[in-house]
Amino acid sequence: MNTFSVATTRFEVPARYEMIRLVGTGAYGVVISAFDSETQRNVAIKKVPRAFCDLIDAKRILREIALLRQLDHENIISVVNILPPTDSEWPDVYIVSELMETDMHRIIYSKQVLTLEHVRYFVYQVLRALKYMHSADVLHRDLKPSNVLVNSNCHLKLCDLGLARPVDEDDEEDDALTEYVVTRWYRAPEIMLRCQEYSKPIDVWSTGCIFAELLERTPIFPGEDYIDQIRIICLKLGKPTVDELGFVTSEKAKRFILDLIPETSREEEEEESESPLFPFVEDFLAKDLVQRMLTFDPRRRPSVEQALDHQFMDALQNGDEPVADFKCSFDFEKLDLDRDALKALVWKEMLHYNPRLESIISPMIPPRQLPILGPAKNRRSGSHDPKIRFDLTMPHPARGYLPPHLAHQLRLIQGPPMGITPGIVSYLPPKEGPSPVLKK
Repeated sequence: MNTFSVATTRFEVPARYEMIRLVGTGAYGVVISAFDSETQRNVAIKKVPRAFCDLIDAKRILREIALLRQLDHENIISVVNILPPTDSEWPDVYIVSELMETDMHRIIYSKQVLTLEHVRYFVYQVLRALKYMHSADVLHRDLKPSNVLVNSNCHLKLCDLGLARPVDEDDEEDDALTEYVVTRWYRAPEIMLRCQEYSKPIDVWSTGCIFAELLERTPIFPGEDYIDQIRIICLKLGKPTVDELGFVTSEKAKRFILDLIPETSREEEEEESESPLFPFVEDFLAKDLVQRMLTFDPRRRPSVEQALDHQFMDALQNGDEPVADFKCSFDFEKLDLDRDALKALVWKEMLHYNPRLESIISPMIPPRQLPILGPAKNRRSGSHDPKIRFDLTMPHPARGYLPPHLAHQLRLIQGPPMGITPGIVSYLPPKEGPSPVLKK
């Protein structure tokens, strides 16, 4: 075993993993980058200490690893291993995944110049991942720039599915969700207003917020609290009409919205209408798409498919974005699971990556009937092959994915992983023609 301490956290991992450096810390664990001597690749290792002490947190861990095993897509992060426990108590869970270089938050707030083509390609990939997730009946529900991981070739992957839920299913954790301060800025109005039913449009709204932040390099709805969040949304988008509030089932919530923003005079309305959301964005199509995605009424918000079909995406969208040919299983969500049952389910997930341990009956896990967490193999519509990896520097795209010609020009200088160094990326100009990048 290889034992070391990082950020006051003790890691104990197999000798095949050699630590490189700290990537980050958060509420649910510490992440390092490491070199895997068996695969000869760098990976990310997340340690979740005391993983089973809190049952809600333990269920989130189970939810994320179960979903990531089922969801097989180029724009969704992949788990490559769950380390077996080293003792019968199994206090900590180690999740090994692909190592990405940085995240969207670091890029947005770096000095890196972002052209409209960068923004277009980033948003396209987020929508592409969501199309696949939604086809599997999964809502991400926690999209924000820090949950969008990016590599130096502009390839991105969504991560952190701990709050994901099946489409059209009530959630007992909604109260905690709406009060989750870190992600309030990206939450759709229907969640903020505690609507009983919400669905795929919430992810479209969050993507629209990320889209706007890429364009403006600042959050579009930076509310300081719940009420301020709703107020800022109404001020920037305009006060919703009674008809636009038709999706709100609570009369109290409707009155709250209508009373929150005072009535404006006709002159004030005309003045407001002449002040566009993005005064410094010259591209009409970009502004049109982001404004549609940030429609207050979820019934009028475009779907992911409609956003991909928007004229702004014409240079990228090829109509062949993969969809899932299965629905993700959330059977365990319906069960009243105790700590031992959650350990048993995480053990079953670990066995997918360590089949040699299938014959071992762990002393920590009592025998019991447990739900099957999704398909045994990842599947995509039209293909049962392993993951198609694509490289934007390839002269010919991998089967099943057509990189845009503009993306070929967005090659990046290779350097240290940006997830652990300042997130500033330097782009190489195209071989022919003027550079699309402004001088820093």
